[in-house]
Amino acid sequence: MKDEVFFSKGMIHLKEDYPDLYDVSVALNEAAYTGKVLDYKTQKLVAIGIAAAASDDRAIKKQILSGMKELDITKDEIVDVLRVVLLTAGKPAFTKAIRILYKTME
Repeated sequence: MKDEVFFSKGMIHLKEDYPDLYDVSVALNEAAYTGKVLDYKTQKLVAIGIAAAASDDRAIKKQILSGMKELDITKDEIVDVLRVVLLTAGKPAFTKAIRILYKTME
């Protein structure tokens, strides 16, 4: 969500009708994605891995989409992350994320 790129359709309503909540959302993302030690691309790859490990279909898709759009993250970079998901979270989480990755790329 770098540079106020939101993939949630609800954020436009917050921005228009509840700017205080929108501003808090922006500030939280800026606090999380600082790039102080890990660059933003690495942080996004971590976010993809966390979403995949949690088997959260929607979050996996959104993280992959934003990573590919904002940071030109490649399929191979995502698969490297998903290899760690396979090791730590298991085959069901891994195969779900692989399916979502390929569906997202269509």
